Amino acid sequence: MSILDLVTRMGLLPWLVILLLAAMNVLTLTVGFLKWRQLRALRRSSRELAPGFARALQEDRLTDAIALAHEHPDSPLSRVLGEALERATPLLGDPELADRAIESAERTVARQQVLIATELKRRLSALATIGATAPFVGLLGTVIGITNSFVGIASTGGGGIEAVAGGVGEALVTTAVGLLVAIPALWLYNYFITRLEELFSELAFVSDELIDWLSLRRAGVVLHYDTPAAVGAR
Repeated sequence: MSILDLVTRMGLLPWLVILLLAAMNVLTLTVGFLKWRQLRALRRSSRELAPGFARALQEDRLTDAIALAHEHPDSPLSRVLGEALERATPLLGDPELADRAIESAERTVARQQVLIATELKRRLSALATIGATAPFVGLLGTVIGITNSFVGIASTGGGGIEAVAGGVGEALVTTAVGLLVAIPALWLYNYFITRLEELFSELAFVSDELIDWLSLRRAGVVLHYDTPAAVGAR
């Protein structure tokens, strides 16, 4: 008896389980593609913004740096550094408000980082849920199939290993399908979580660099500022 024979002999309930697992797999692939495309767009936008933004700050052209950030609204660099610089710049011209400028930049950085983290983690919970539950959904199909097999044996009065083996093999198909659905979901979830953790670490680093740069500028010291172009690049 081949696997194809086992699949074609399955009852209605195991087939419903298979269809549910197929829907979960489609959702996994859809979320994975959308998240990959989103991170790819962020990487491209950050690569385009970073060199010009760093050069504008190095030359103390704050207005130009803000304008460059507005040209790349989807970049995490723009949302964190550009927004912080835009809020701090009007206050930097007044020595009495310089401290407030730094505080405003720090609050903006913290707020934008939280918003970005929330947006980028959206839909990833679906991958985690599918990875955790798909094996159990497959196991449910297996239990239903084995139960139906024993019920059939009891109703016909048949027995023996030959009578049980076919039903058990048929039931185990759903468990195998459940594992095949869960494995890529967990792989994708761990991959995207790792990428996002790297992105958040890089954003935290460049944000601290911007705050330090603003603090030194307030003190009359303008140092070299280098925004890593690799933010979101891996």
